[in-house]
Amino acid sequence: MNGSGKQADRGDSGFEERMRELLAEDAYTIQPSSVPYPAIRRRGLAERRRRVALTGAALMTLAAVPVGAYAVAGGSGGRGADTAAPKPSVSAPHSTAGSASTTPGGTAAGPGKPATDGQLLDGITFTQAADGLRKCLAAEGGPPGSAADLGGAEDYRIIQAIRSTGDSHDAGDGIYVTAVNKRSAGRWVICSVKDGVASGISTGSIDAGAPGAGPVTVDGNGEQLYQQSFIDKGTWKLPFRWGVVGAVEASVAEVTVSYGDDGPVTAALDHGWFAAAGVLNQQVSLAPHIKGYDDSGKLVYDSDQDGTYRRTLP
Repeated sequence: MNGSGKQADRGDSGFEERMRELLAEDAYTIQPSSVPYPAIRRRGLAERRRRVALTGAALMTLAAVPVGAYAVAGGSGGRGADTAAPKPSVSAPHSTAGSASTTPGGTAAGPGKPATDGQLLDGITFTQAADGLRKCLAAEGGPPGSAADLGGAEDYRIIQAIRSTGDSHDAGDGIYVTAVNKRSAGRWVICSVKDGVASGISTGSIDAGAPGAGPVTVDGNGEQLYQQSFIDKGTWKLPFRWGVVGAVEASVAEVTVSYGDDGPVTAALDHGWFAAAGVLNQQVSLAPHIKGYDDSGKLVYDSDQDGTYRRTLP
């Protein structure tokens, strides 16, 4: 009896030890493993980078609303007329994208130079004008291939650079850089730069073959070169640096521009374009008076006789 009891005790003891071993094994098996923190962190960082990239891509597709502005509507009457009407601005919409390209050496490609040094005025160097144009195209142009894409600086040739005078509509002095597109005949841009920063750009197009077009053509949307804000009528800041640019036919050998008490100024002729500039010392109500002559000295164009030219200022 005692022997059988001892065997039973040993059996119970062995059973308990085996149970403890099994429980210990199960506890180890079902214990959760440590959190894979490094892997989770890597996935989180990758997700954040993906979201930032998608957000940036979405922002690049946004187009800014064009800013409205007033310009003068010309009439067919004499130079004594003094009426004005609002018309939409042709300023390019704002965007943070651009089409600037680089040369094989890694530097930004640049525009062509004007035909004469006299087209760069007020101490503005070609390097400064080219840099201003490049900044404007990059800041104001739309994404490459879009309707608002203005191209890169290498697509243009600068034909004039002058200082600009701020007014109540656009405060702060700066420079205007006017350039024409070498790849699209008749297209031009006027770039405004202030304190080394692009502050706006206007664009336009001249169709020399349009019905009624004469041997000299001036796009009225470029009036910002020779007038201050219509809000400041009669109180312009003087002296005022003005400029005029336009297209000319090959038959035109000379273009002169008279403006207020300044003129006539002989314009520079540059690959089918003309550019003139002067300094105004009096308040005016009439736009610059432009004349064109052939190589014999014959008058072939007079803006006073051009029904498409705006002869009055607001």
